[in-house]
Amino acid sequence: MADTCSQLLLGSGLTVASHPLMYIKVLIQVGYEPLPPTLGRDLFGRPVQQLPGLFAYARHIVKIDGKAGLFSGLGPRLCAGAVGTIVHGKVAQKCQEKGTLKVLGVQQKAAEGSLQYVVNETTKEMIARSCATIVTHPFHVITLRCMVQFIGRETKYSGVFDSIVTVYREDGILGFFAGLIPRLLGDILSLWICNLLAHVINAYVIDDSMSHTGEIKNCSQAVTGFFASMLTYPFTLVSNLMAVNNCGLAGGLPPYASVYPTWVDCWRHLSKAGNMSRGNSVFFRKLPAGRKYAYDQKIIF
Repeated sequence: MADTCSQLLLGSGLTVASHPLMYIKVLIQVGYEPLPPTLGRDLFGRPVQQLPGLFAYARHIVKIDGKAGLFSGLGPRLCAGAVGTIVHGKVAQKCQEKGTLKVLGVQQKAAEGSLQYVVNETTKEMIARSCATIVTHPFHVITLRCMVQFIGRETKYSGVFDSIVTVYREDGILGFFAGLIPRLLGDILSLWICNLLAHVINAYVIDDSMSHTGEIKNCSQAVTGFFASMLTYPFTLVSNLMAVNNCGLAGGLPPYASVYPTWVDCWRHLSKAGNMSRGNSVFFRKLPAGRKYAYDQKIIF
């Protein structure tokens, strides 16, 4: 119980601290550009047209909504974090007690550090994460819609309970799970890529006789996690776009977004337009030639 409380407090603190970054990232993901491009220089000193970065975006939000505006959608996100931590912990505990492979009808023990052991542990973690993601996704949808309201200055989503009623009234039960499939796929792929790649590095690249082997292995886990998140970022982008797509908010409608029947259509459209990495970086955002962006309700190039 104490461990769970500590995780909740730590998770809540990290959520609050990182919320402005996520808020700005989401607005960039939907294609909202409130400020015109500026002339800057790339890493080689060459002049380039740059879109506003994190700090310019933050100053713009503060100018309109004050510092508190940077924390729009924080309430439902904190709910998602708390519920997700509890669900993940309970499911992970059950998997450890019963044994995931035993539940799946397979009796097999593996030595720690072996490939089979990594597969077993990753399977358990996948089940725990997936359960937490499914349970908390309604809060995630509400969080994103609270954020995207900034674009059209709407006030449809003003609180957790009122937002739940609004989503159910306008979209039904399925509205709470908009964008769930690509989010789940991205989480699962990221987990497997990270763990399997870390296993390969730890087993075949890092020599156990080296000094500070433990620190190096921990570092390799972090590096592979970053690499996996980069590879699966398009799933995160598509999931977030589908969560707000055609929900009655300006940010989910043209000119910011097309109306997509399915997440596959959204993926194809972004891929064709070369926008699969949109929002992946909030610094040094070079204006790509020939791309369309919504700026003050107008299309800019």
